[in-house]
Amino acid sequence: MILDWQALRDAFVAAMAAALACFTYAIASAPSRLAGRFGARGFRREQALARRAVFAAVEPLIRWMGARVSGLASDGLVAWLETQLRVAGDFAGLTADEYAGSMVLCAGGGVLLGIASGLSIGNPGLMVVLCTPLVAAVPYVVVSGEGQRRMQQVRRGLPGAIDLMTLSMSAGLDFPGAVRQVVEKATSPDAPIIEEFRHILSGLRLGRTRKQTLLDFAFRAPVASVREFVAAVVQAEERGNPLAQVLQIQAEMLRRGRTANAEEAAAKAGVSMAAPLFLLFVAIMILIMAPMILKMKTGL
Repeated sequence: MILDWQALRDAFVAAMAAALACFTYAIASAPSRLAGRFGARGFRREQALARRAVFAAVEPLIRWMGARVSGLASDGLVAWLETQLRVAGDFAGLTADEYAGSMVLCAGGGVLLGIASGLSIGNPGLMVVLCTPLVAAVPYVVVSGEGQRRMQQVRRGLPGAIDLMTLSMSAGLDFPGAVRQVVEKATSPDAPIIEEFRHILSGLRLGRTRKQTLLDFAFRAPVASVREFVAAVVQAEERGNPLAQVLQIQAEMLRRGRTANAEEAAAKAGVSMAAPLFLLFVAIMILIMAPMILKMKTGL
């Protein structure tokens, strides 16, 4: 039996077109809902619109697509997307639905890119299969990368912020006053740790308890150092221990942990460099030995 590859290719393209049509119909017929633009997320959206011209151009399309896919995403998927956006500092003020909608838009762009590149090499089906998931993953890569960068900066900035809080409370200020000193004396107001402390201060001004604002801090920045800091402060408040001493001990522990992590990373660096150095050595040996071998063959 001889396979007709042209017929198979046409059938594959027709199946892809039918699947795309069904997906478009599902999105168009799904119930939509509008998201609010209040609070920190709305402020992030305004900042992103003012600073990024490309985002300002595509934001209406992302908002429309987010409203269309809002009826398709499950509660578990929405919670997972919300966690990623929260860790990334409410990235661009996006909602979970808009985040999912941006992935759908990128997937559509991947289909078009696959068709365009596939026609040039004569195999559009293969290029669509390759390009669609890669382009659809672009929003996830951007948001997760921003979240990792932000959490790393929170870990680095937390010991210094605790030191300043300790000095402020030792000078007679209360906890809100110490947090205010951290925010006002910051050399970089846009640093993630300063943004989180500003969020704590806003919660205290709105009448929330210290425990609630700190637990929200640990919820927004789920790293070990932040959880340890929050647990120490909450425990000191419940037991009535001097908070300044607790903060001093916590800052010292964080500095020791950061030093230990740096030493561990330095110890692993030598092992990580072994493979690249070996490949570099092999390449150098090839460059040195190849001309000699060619000369010997020519002489023979």
